[in-house]
Amino acid sequence: MSDTNENTEPTDSTEPTGDTLGGDRPDPNTSASKDPSEWVTGDEPMTGPQRSYLDTLAHEAGETLSADITKAQASEEIDRLQEKTGRGQA
Repeated sequence: MSDTNENTEPTDSTEPTGDTLGGDRPDPNTSASKDPSEWVTGDEPMTGPQRSYLDTLAHEAGETLSADITKAQASEEIDRLQEKTGRGQA
């Protein structure tokens, strides 16, 4: 006996099956990131990796930045300094 039901339409393999995490994937041709001002954890202190990268960027840009900034502020400073130093270019 066959398990195939001829009345069933084929499923689209791109539809979520319910057994994976994360849901739909963002369109790679668009920005999937939120504005830092909208981050739920944006008011928390910046992370260690943010601090390290900001230190590198600020040194290259000849700037001194406060070490007491939030995650959201650090993200904005990273974007600004990448632009200034040319590190953010592909």
